[in-house]
Amino acid sequence: MDRHPAGAEHNDGRLIDHEDADRDVIAICIVAAAIILFVGIGGTVGPEVLNSFLGRGKGPDSALVGAFLLNIALIIFGWSRYRELAEEVTLRRQAEQQARMLAETDPMTGFFNRRSFDDAVNARIAKAAEEGSAVALLMIDLDNFKQVNDYNGHQTGDILLRACATRISGCVPGDAIVGRIGGDEFAVAVTFKSDLPALVERVASRLVDRIAQPTDCGNVVVDVTASIGIARSDISKLGGTIKGDARGLLEMADIAMYHAKRQGRNSYYWFEGPMADEMRFRCEIEAGIRLGIPRGEFVPYYEQQIDLQTGELTGYEMLARWESPDFGLIMPDIFIPIAEDIGAIGDLSECVISQALDDARDWDPALSLAVNVSPVQLRDPWFAQKLLRLLTEKRFPPHRLEIEITESCLHDNVVQVRSLITSLKNQGITVSLDDFGTGYSSLAQLRSLPFDRIKIDRSFVSSIVENKDSAAIVHSIAMLGQGLKLPITAEGIETSEVLEHLLPYGPLKGQGYLYGRPQPATVVRDWLESKGRVTRPRQSETGGHGREETMPPQRAVSNG
Repeated sequence: MDRHPAGAEHNDGRLIDHEDADRDVIAICIVAAAIILFVGIGGTVGPEVLNSFLGRGKGPDSALVGAFLLNIALIIFGWSRYRELAEEVTLRRQAEQQARMLAETDPMTGFFNRRSFDDAVNARIAKAAEEGSAVALLMIDLDNFKQVNDYNGHQTGDILLRACATRISGCVPGDAIVGRIGGDEFAVAVTFKSDLPALVERVASRLVDRIAQPTDCGNVVVDVTASIGIARSDISKLGGTIKGDARGLLEMADIAMYHAKRQGRNSYYWFEGPMADEMRFRCEIEAGIRLGIPRGEFVPYYEQQIDLQTGELTGYEMLARWESPDFGLIMPDIFIPIAEDIGAIGDLSECVISQALDDARDWDPALSLAVNVSPVQLRDPWFAQKLLRLLTEKRFPPHRLEIEITESCLHDNVVQVRSLITSLKNQGITVSLDDFGTGYSSLAQLRSLPFDRIKIDRSFVSSIVENKDSAAIVHSIAMLGQGLKLPITAEGIETSEVLEHLLPYGPLKGQGYLYGRPQPATVVRDWLESKGRVTRPRQSETGGHGREETMPPQRAVSNG
């Protein structure tokens, strides 16, 4: 496997320069002259010294002896100088090699860095084209790596990166080119026969399986998965329009990798043309989200919550909608995940919750406001403080606010979730567990976390009539709520038949299309005024455009 830059094979010219630098002309000339003089003077001084020692004549001339000794000194000096220069050249060569390695490789993993990876892949593509083969580029992104860094520190993240690099090395062919492209992104280039892509798929499958194995990072065991996108250099033969060089392959593989993430992560996908259109649409959505937040395009809609026994309105759940001037009314299942990915969910949520608090402040004080928060927001240690600041600014009573936390959040960081729940409850805010039954939380977790309410996921409630499994799950959750003395809310009540199945379970709250679709603030305000359930007259229009929602909503995430 090629880990180090291929540029080393182009350095012959530089090595010749080093050989020229090895020769110090002055030092060599001094040594050569000293040796010649040594031989010439030594031929005269030597016999005279020997004859003088044997008593056969006078000793040599003192000037010749001095010259002879000087020659010896010059030889020693010249040789010493030559040795020093040779060592200097060796050290300089090592330093240059080290600098070249640092410039062209990733110091943490020893893989190519982005620049040298591109050069090596382009050379491999050219060679493969000559041989009638193709090069597949696999873009590997670690899922939830940022979360590992945030929760466990960068040292743990570095250990995880090195462990993943080792696993990648063990999964790819020996001649594969491997690079670290970004913080938690790796890339692998593999040569394969154009009609045998199964080789590449086997590599991708091994990578997905191997990376998903738990990693011991010293004081903690970390679980991560990988999303992989694959592109091939002969894409033009298959009708592709992106150039099949290193840069083009990275672009295509990156698009396919994000497609894998959107499909649930922990998988791999080959690049296909429609993915590029999908990515362009995503980029437009990202730009629209960033511009739409300060423009106030994200607004709250409200879904009624009803006491199933009396039929009385008890409150509303706030559901975010995007009233985009370019795309129209967009549902949260489209923009919420993107806002989370680009780090805009906090600002978006704060904007919509702020509007909702303004709207609900004038409602009948007996009506509650439920707000669903994103799992990403729960990772913010200051989330509770930000929420309390909003309540203070809007003069909204904390006891009328209900924060809904999805069950999947319990697996991210149960310690932080417990701290957050405690902080919110200490201020009088109600906290409920949303989507119960979908996240595989344990009863031990449910007992240890001080929730005030359980919400049964709409997927079970809406199918309770025709699906025996769903009916059994709803029954079990209702009995669990009674046993733990936790009130229950049932989502997704769409027909009177579903309502009839729920009524025997006692004092449940419910919501769903049977009681009306989510409505913008102006519609809700008008209806409440007609029922005498507002505390003061309307002063200004707040939120929405006063129109009913014309498309059935998916399960909306209320904080956008």
